[in-house]
Amino acid sequence: MNNPATSQGDHAIEFHGVGHRFRASDGSVVHALHNVDFTIRRNEFVVVVGPSGCGKSTLLRLVAGLIAPHSGSVRIFGKPVTGPRDDIGFVFQKPTLLPWMNVMANLTFPGVHQGRKLTAADTQRAEELLELVGLKDFRRKFPDELSGGMQQRVGIARALLSNPEILLMDEPFSALDALTRDALSLELMQLWSERKSTAVFITHSIAEAVLLADRIVVLASRPGRIREIVPVELARPRSLATTREPLFHDLSDRLREQLLSGHALHAEALA
Repeated sequence: MNNPATSQGDHAIEFHGVGHRFRASDGSVVHALHNVDFTIRRNEFVVVVGPSGCGKSTLLRLVAGLIAPHSGSVRIFGKPVTGPRDDIGFVFQKPTLLPWMNVMANLTFPGVHQGRKLTAADTQRAEELLELVGLKDFRRKFPDELSGGMQQRVGIARALLSNPEILLMDEPFSALDALTRDALSLELMQLWSERKSTAVFITHSIAEAVLLADRIVVLASRPGRIREIVPVELARPRSLATTREPLFHDLSDRLREQLLSGHALHAEALA
C-alpha cells in the first residue's frame, strides 16, 4: 500500500477548531461549521462526504483563502491562511469556461489574467496536459463544441497548469452521466499519481469517495462537524477492478451507514 508519511513535517493542511457562520438572505445566521479539527498530509488524497448543507464547500473556500474562519485557524504548510495563494488549484462543479475562447486560451487564461506573460514552457505544459486528458486534438475547439465531460477535463487541466501544491475539487463530476463520471474518476487518479499534489475532493458519491481516497472525512449535518475519518486501505494503483474487492464494499457500507444515521439524527433533531 502506498500511503503518505505521517510525520509532523509532512502536514499540508491543518484545521484547528475551525468554525464558520454566515448570514442568509433572510437575515438569519447560519452556522456552517463547528470545531472542525483534522490534518491532511502532503500528497494525500482526502475526500469529504456528508449531507447537503453540512459545510463541505465551505471547507474548500477556507483552504483557498476565499473566506476566513470565525473561530479556529486553517494552516497550509505550517503557515496561517490569510488569502488566496498561487500554489492552489481549484476545480469547480462547473468548468466555467469562457465561451469566446478556445480550449487552449481557456486553459492558459488564469495566468494571462494575473498579468503573467505566457512563455514557451507554459504553452508546452498546456499541450502536455491536453494530451494527458485526451483533448490534444481539441485545442482549437470552443466550449460549445465540447461535451460536458470534455469541458470538465479542460477545467481539471487548467487547475493543474500551474503545478499546484494543493488541488481542491468541489464535486467536479456531479453534473455528468455515470459512465463519464467513472471514466473521469479513473483519469483523475492517473493524473494525480503522475503529478502528485495534496488533493481535497468533495463528492456525494460513496463509490467515488472510496475509489479515490486515502482517507474519507465524514461530516455531520449542519453545523458541519466530523463524525468519522475513515482510512481507505486499498492498494494503489486502483482501477475498476478495485470496485469488486470485498474491502471496497465493506467501506462503502460503512460510509452509507454513517451518512444514513446522520440523516436520521438530523431529522429527529428537527422534529
